[in-house]
Amino acid sequence: MAKPRMSSIDGKLAEEFAAPSHVGEVKEKMAAFAQCHAEAGHKVVLITSGGTKVPLESRTVRFLDNFSSGRRGASSAEYFLDSGYAVVFLHRHRSLYPYTHHFSTVAMMDALQFRGDEASGHSVDVLVDQEQLPNIAKVLKRYQEVKESGLLLPVEFNTLSEYLHLLKAAAQALSGIGPKAMFYLAAAVSDFYIPASEMPEHKIQSSNGPLQLSLKMVPKVLSPLVKDWAPQAFVISFKLETDPSILLHKARQALDTYRHQVVVANVLDSRRGYVMVVTPETETELVLTEEQTKNGVEIEERIVDNLTSAHDKFITPQTS
Repeated sequence: MAKPRMSSIDGKLAEEFAAPSHVGEVKEKMAAFAQCHAEAGHKVVLITSGGTKVPLESRTVRFLDNFSSGRRGASSAEYFLDSGYAVVFLHRHRSLYPYTHHFSTVAMMDALQFRGDEASGHSVDVLVDQEQLPNIAKVLKRYQEVKESGLLLPVEFNTLSEYLHLLKAAAQALSGIGPKAMFYLAAAVSDFYIPASEMPEHKIQSSNGPLQLSLKMVPKVLSPLVKDWAPQAFVISFKLETDPSILLHKARQALDTYRHQVVVANVLDSRRGYVMVVTPETETELVLTEEQTKNGVEIEERIVDNLTSAHDKFITPQTS
């Protein structure tokens, strides 16, 4: 296999972003996972999910955070698994997770009941309140099937530095399976950071007066991912705006800049019921009706259905 080409961003990552100590080990695990499932006939998708944390001190007390619950990534992972994909789930620590996210708002201890007396030697049962945990049996069954088949590989990140290095490692790990690899980049990544060399070591003291921060722009790693790290992969980025009038323009601008395959564009206020899937040739609106939303239909199901079909068409000419 040819060695991945170095880009200017590789140098910046090495100089200004501390690499997690386990990145090499995780890269090997992801490469083995991808190769194993590709040989078994599966396509493999890397899903990024959740927000990134930007420390303000080396010994971090204060930080900037890009808020994201990880709902879209967690939900999408389930639909990709249902479509026969193996999933590398690169997610923020404690963000929403496939299958468990259905019950993230439930007070779990109130949804369980204890029956029996352990002290008297009788058997003890834990009963589930089906009203508070609807479909728990169905969700648990599917989760255990996925776990037993080894189709889900979770990888955690916390800080922006960890995310960038693990994304690069994942891209290089999956590059070995060529067009069978998909990248579904749904994480909310910070646009700004403080280089490690400019960061104070200890907690910033409020007694020093008002705080002024000078932040640098985070390097756009989508460019080397597409060109150098995984040049044969099928790549989807996300574009979130608050102004719907600029949404399509911004999506097309991203496609022109990075030369990847798809942008999933959405507006903040309507992101759970409407997205636009934009490719160099097409624009497809995916919309949920009020009735569908009321019945529990998720927009992620429509997104994944659209993208898996597009991925199949992308693979065919490259493997024929």
